Amino acid sequence: MKVDLPYGSAPYPLELGDRETVLVRMPVLPPARSARELLAAALAKPIGRDLPRLNAGDRVTLIVSDPTRAEPRALFLELMRERYPDVRWTIAIATGTHGPCDLEHIGITRNMSWVVVNHDGHRPDGLVDLGTTRRGTPVRVHRCVLDADLVIATGCIRPHYFAGFGAGAKAIFPGLGEANAVRLNHRLKQEPGARAGIVVGNPCREDLEEAVELVPTSKLLLNGVTGPDGAIHAAVAGDVVSAFRAGADIARPWFTARAPRASLVIASDRMPVTASLYQAAKIAAAAAPLVAEGGTLAIVAECPDGTGPLETVNEAIFRIGVLPRLAPGVRLVLVSSLAKADVDRTLLEHARSLESVLAGTPGPVVVIPEASQLIFEVAT
Repeated sequence: MKVDLPYGSAPYPLELGDRETVLVRMPVLPPARSARELLAAALAKPIGRDLPRLNAGDRVTLIVSDPTRAEPRALFLELMRERYPDVRWTIAIATGTHGPCDLEHIGITRNMSWVVVNHDGHRPDGLVDLGTTRRGTPVRVHRCVLDADLVIATGCIRPHYFAGFGAGAKAIFPGLGEANAVRLNHRLKQEPGARAGIVVGNPCREDLEEAVELVPTSKLLLNGVTGPDGAIHAAVAGDVVSAFRAGADIARPWFTARAPRASLVIASDRMPVTASLYQAAKIAAAAAPLVAEGGTLAIVAECPDGTGPLETVNEAIFRIGVLPRLAPGVRLVLVSSLAKADVDRTLLEHARSLESVLAGTPGPVVVIPEASQLIFEVAT
């Protein structure tokens, strides 16, 4: 068997020969209707709240994701500007802990029609303290969500390895939150309920939703619901929590897969997940339940952008978010374009090739070409 694994700028060819292999593929959905049609239909039937009425000159902050998410930002903006043509617009980029981004990479540029906030959660400038959640997370967000008559949270609902699913309230917090406050919320990824596919009873999701409740501004959600192919197959609009949860219920069965545990699991995904080790951690977290005790999890990710901030990657992501999900004795190895010296500074082992990993690990192998968004049920 030969499999071309998503890797980065080009696929990674994996030759398995006659090795006993379970190949886990993403479920296939019927062709999607146009994203514009789906999003417009969601706005026509909002969930949990009516669309607000605005007056000419009112201020609206529309939040879009940074380049780590593949989303139709320009379409979100176009649809909302059609609905509210006479308001004053601020476009806020939800960068969370990532820092400001290159606006050219997201199709949103500065012009006379709106103000752009390229959020930097590492700087105190413009941040407002709104209190603390019951779990102890300080809520500090960019002032643009307070200096508005309406905040519109956009995004695409897809599985997230510890927040259950992406999008929803995440656009506001952590999207426009202070980096240190966001990391306190992210510590909750250590708790058992903080897993992909779980919303109710997920401490991380419930904490960030409580944080967003502290924002006094009127809030509206517009989310696409993506399928495994990355296309929008449904959409929801309305209340930031109830509309999001309706979308998560739609998405959950689309991403659920069953596979057996194995001593060797090879997992990869498409860009931008494989752009850096910071992002590729999502692959490891998703595939972790399938690795048998004492086994090996091989992450295949080109990482052309490097590791990402090393202390954050090692301690805030892998130490508390990935390693606790692994069975005792599991090795975590990385096949990438990174130099061995760079990988040796992480909590993963450097592998010169997948062939070397296969040669050193006998027995059946589970191969997951697009792992980061799958919700795994272990087949017994």
